[in-house]
Amino acid sequence: MGTPHLILNLEFLTLNFEFCMAIIKSVRGFTPKFGKNCFFADGAVIVGEVSMGDNCTVWFNAVVRGDVHSISIGDNTNIQDGAVIHCTYQKAKTVIGSNVSIAHKAIAHGCTIEDNVLVGMGAIIMDDAVIGAGSVIAAGAIVLPKTIVEPGSIYAGIPARRIKDVGEEMKEVIARTARNYPMYAEWFKE
Repeated sequence: MGTPHLILNLEFLTLNFEFCMAIIKSVRGFTPKFGKNCFFADGAVIVGEVSMGDNCTVWFNAVVRGDVHSISIGDNTNIQDGAVIHCTYQKAKTVIGSNVSIAHKAIAHGCTIEDNVLVGMGAIIMDDAVIGAGSVIAAGAIVLPKTIVEPGSIYAGIPARRIKDVGEEMKEVIARTARNYPMYAEWFKE
């Protein structure tokens, strides 16, 4: 009597495991488009009007939701665990450049993030903000709507303010983080 019960539980676990794969959905006639060698972890959600370049990664429980406006993402960009990328209906699309790292639980909403940017854990970037190339948004920072972050700047705080220029050491952190995420994705493909 105990054996059939165990088999049912194993079958249930198998079904749940398969259900955990990334969700990629068309919405309002828009289907996400991806470049070469992209990786989407289990639980990642990518829907609607999304275009993504080569070597991008979207990690566990991250959401890229192009249902109300477009989202475009360059090459070698990583969207880490629990991050949310969204827009504002008919008002603010989201544009993310190449070699960008959106860290765990960060939110990019209806904004522009230029190339070679690091957005720290839990940071929030709001509608119509522009994050200049080579910048860092510190963990937990809130970039208010329409804020213009000068290229090569570090912004921190609530609301986010310019702290200093990005130094050589931080430039290497930005580049290394963007380089490492495609490598991490390969570990999951084995």
